[in-house]
Amino acid sequence: MEIKKDPKYDLEKIKSLFFQGGLILALASVLVAFEWKKTEGGDDDMSQLQMIDIPEEMVEITRQEEPEPPPPEKTTTELEIVEDDVEVDDDLDINIEDDMDSEVGDFIAPVDDEEPVIVEAEIFQIVEDMPSFPGGEEALFEYLQKNIQYPQMAKESNIQGTVFVGFVVEPDGSISNVKVLRGIGGGCDDEAIRVVKSMPRWAPGKQRGKPVRVQFNLPIKFVLQG
Repeated sequence: MEIKKDPKYDLEKIKSLFFQGGLILALASVLVAFEWKKTEGGDDDMSQLQMIDIPEEMVEITRQEEPEPPPPEKTTTELEIVEDDVEVDDDLDINIEDDMDSEVGDFIAPVDDEEPVIVEAEIFQIVEDMPSFPGGEEALFEYLQKNIQYPQMAKESNIQGTVFVGFVVEPDGSISNVKVLRGIGGGCDDEAIRVVKSMPRWAPGKQRGKPVRVQFNLPIKFVLQG
């Protein structure tokens, strides 16, 4: 069954008119909206704003003047005026008749009672050339065996051991500052000191070719036979 349309109510003919009318209305509404915001915003608000001009405060720059230094104090020297009739000590003997040919008496220098301080030379522990007994170590051992006398007290008490003796070999080879570093008693310490002091002169130690004082330590062993 076909639907029949009345040609009077056919809207297809005026479709384009409706479309153009809609576009015009849309454009008109957009323009009205822009104009409304512009007039609403602000001639009144802009008219209420005022430019406030705040002048800058000019600060005057002042320079502090430094105080002048005080003038230097004037120093004055007091002169004491002495009269011409001042008495001179009678003990002062002045002979105005002396000339170039006059003899001068002996001058006695003041005597200094203080004793001069003697500074001892340095004692070396190790030097380039160590001191040595004449003939070497073998000669030293032979000397000790021949000259040591075993103390009677040590024999009776059966005391044996090694006595360490320290001494200084002087630049001329002589022996000084003999002392026991470690002893065993029974008279052995005194006998070791006696033998060391009686030793002949040594060949002195040398440092850079020059004889110097050298510390030397010698062990002497005491042993009972049989």
